[in-house]
Amino acid sequence: MENYTKYKLKSNDELSSLLEGKDQLFLIACNKCFKEFETLDEPDCEELERFALQQGKTLTGSAKIDFLCNKVQTERKLEGLIPEGTEHVIVLSCGLGVQTVAGMAGKPVYAAANSLNYRGHHGMALTKKSCGACAQCYLNVTGGICPVVDCSKSLLNGQCGGAKNGKCEVDSSKDCAWEKIYERLSKQGRLAEFLAQPVQMRDFSKINHKVIQEYVSSVRENRFAGYYGGVHPLEHKEFTEELPLQRFPEPEVVVIPLSMHAGAPANPVVEVGDTVKVGQKIGESAGFISSPVHSSVSGTVTAIEVHKHATRGECLSVVIRSDGKNTLDEAVKPHKDLDSLTPDEIVEIVKEAGIVGMGGAGFPTSVKLKPPKPIDTVLLNGCECEPYLTADHRVLLEFADDVIFGLKAIVKTVGAEKGLIVIEDNKPDAIELLTAKTADIPELDVVTAKTKYPQGAEKMLIKRVMKRQVPSGGLPADVGCVVSNISTTKAISDAIQKGMPLIERVVTVTGEHVKRPGNYIVKIGTNTKDLIDYCGGITGEDVTVKAGGPMMGFVLGDTNVPIMKGSNGIIAVDTDHTAEQPCIKCGRCVDVCPMELSPLYYAKYADEENWQGMKEKNVMDCLECRCCEYICSSKIPLVTKIKAGKNAVRGMK
Repeated sequence: MENYTKYKLKSNDELSSLLEGKDQLFLIACNKCFKEFETLDEPDCEELERFALQQGKTLTGSAKIDFLCNKVQTERKLEGLIPEGTEHVIVLSCGLGVQTVAGMAGKPVYAAANSLNYRGHHGMALTKKSCGACAQCYLNVTGGICPVVDCSKSLLNGQCGGAKNGKCEVDSSKDCAWEKIYERLSKQGRLAEFLAQPVQMRDFSKINHKVIQEYVSSVRENRFAGYYGGVHPLEHKEFTEELPLQRFPEPEVVVIPLSMHAGAPANPVVEVGDTVKVGQKIGESAGFISSPVHSSVSGTVTAIEVHKHATRGECLSVVIRSDGKNTLDEAVKPHKDLDSLTPDEIVEIVKEAGIVGMGGAGFPTSVKLKPPKPIDTVLLNGCECEPYLTADHRVLLEFADDVIFGLKAIVKTVGAEKGLIVIEDNKPDAIELLTAKTADIPELDVVTAKTKYPQGAEKMLIKRVMKRQVPSGGLPADVGCVVSNISTTKAISDAIQKGMPLIERVVTVTGEHVKRPGNYIVKIGTNTKDLIDYCGGITGEDVTVKAGGPMMGFVLGDTNVPIMKGSNGIIAVDTDHTAEQPCIKCGRCVDVCPMELSPLYYAKYADEENWQGMKEKNVMDCLECRCCEYICSSKIPLVTKIKAGKNAVRGMK
C-alpha cells in the first residue's frame, strides 16, 4: 500500500535552526495518518527527543496524540497536559495539527515537520462503495478539489457559461474550479479516468457564491451541534413516510418467542392443546430482568418448541393456530384512570403487560420506570434516526393522543417535572401535530432536533437535549433522565386504558427491493416472510433483507422468523459486496464516533485478540451504531470486531 502520510521530520540543519535560542520544550507528536496501520508507536517523536537532548535542550515532557487535527478531541487530551515551566511547544505533525495546537496551547508553537504535498487519490476512499456522508470519494475523482466549495456556483456539472481568463463568470475574484480540476488531473495522468465518470446531478439554481460560502461556513460551525460525531446517511424515508398504517391480515399461525427482551427468557405457562385467548399470558417472566409474553391471537397451542429467531438464531417458542375469532381474555379490561393510579400500580401494569423497549433494545420497561435515582425529565424518543424506518413517525401521527397519555403516565411514575417529546426536523408534520396537542399541557413540551444519526440513542438524546453527559458505564438515571421509545409509550397507554398487553406493533416494510412498501400493524409472532409476501415480495436479485434499519439492523438469512416486540422494520436493499481493505489510519471513524472512541484500535486489537487493549480503549461504551463502519475508507466490518471484543471482555475475569 502506498504511504500518504502528510508530514516528515525536518532535517537536522532545519531543526537546529528551529531550536536555536529556545529551551524548556514540550514536544507534541501526531501519530501518523494515511498509512497502513502497522504499529502503535511511530518513531519520529523519539528521534526529535534525542535530537533536542543532543542540542542541550531541556524537555518538560512529550505527548503522542492520534489525529491532532481533530480539534474537539485534541482539546480534551491536551487539557492540563503541558507542564508549568514550559516555554515553547514543538509540534510534529502536518500543518492542520500545528494550527490546532497553536489555537489552544497558550505558548509559542513551532512546527518540527514539513507538510508533504502528497499525490494520488486524495481522500483515500479505497473502495467504490459510497456512503453519502463526507464526499471524500468524490474528491478522489476531482483530484482533491471540491466543486461544491471551490466553484462559485457549487456545480458538480451543468449550466455554466464557462470561465473567463481562468476566472469564474459570476465571481471574477475566484479561479474556475473546473479548470483547476482539469489541470491537476492532467498532471496526475488521470484525466481519462475522470471523463469516464457518470454524470452527477445537482440543483443548479444556486449561483450566488456568497450564499454558498455562508452555507458551507455554517455547516462547518454546526458540525458538532448537540453532540460530537454522528453521520448523515441517505434517509430513504420517502418510500413509506406518507403511507398511513394498515392492519396486516389475521395470521393463521403465530410463533411467539419466549425471549423478545433483554434478560432471561420467559417460562411457558401453557401446554400443547390448551385453548388461549387474545392477551392471555403464555410465558411468565423468569427474573428481575425479564418480561412476560402474551398470546396475540385466540386459538389452540399446537407446539412449544425451539424455532428460528431473528437475532438469537433460535429460541423456545409457543406456536398457536388462530381460530380467527380474536376472543379477548377476561383479564383484558381497562384500569383505573391515570389520576387514580399510584406509581407502583403503573409499574405493575406495565410489567404484567410485557412491555419492553420497542426500539430494538428490548429492555423491560417496568425496570426502567423504577430508577434508582431521582428523575427530573422524561425524554420521548421521536427521532427515528435510522434510514428507511417510519414506524414511529406514523405512530406519532395516527396515535398522538395515546402517545401523550403514555408520556403522562411515565412522568407520573418516575416523579419527573417535565416530559419532552424529541422529534427530528425531517418530520415537520409530527412536530406540528404534537406541538398543538401539548400546547395546554404545562408539563409536556415538544423539542425539535436537527436530523443526525444516531440521535435516537439514549446517551446522544440526553446530551443533545439536556446538555448532560451520561458517565462511562452509566445509565440515563445517573443524570436525572428516563428515555422511552414512541411505540413503547403508546403500548403503555394501551395497557392502562384498555388493559391490553403488548401483542402487536407497527412494522415498516420498505427498501428499493420491496414491491409495495408500507407501514403495518402486525401481531407478534406473525411470520416475516408472510409480511414480505403481502407487500408484493422481493424484487430483483442479490438482495439483502434486514430486521431493523440499515445501520443497526440484523441480516435475515432466512425470513421464516417471527415478528417480535422489537421488530420496527424489515428492509430489502442491495447486497454490499465491498471487500475489506487494510486500515489506513484516515481517522474518519474517530471523527464520527458519537461516544468519542477510537474504533480503528478495535479493528487492530480484535485481529490480534488483544481483548485487554479493547477494554482499556473503553469498547464497552460503544453503541454499535455503525457510524464508524459506514464512513470507513477501507470498509472494515468494525461492528463485528467490536462485538467480538465485547464478548471477550465480558468473559474476562
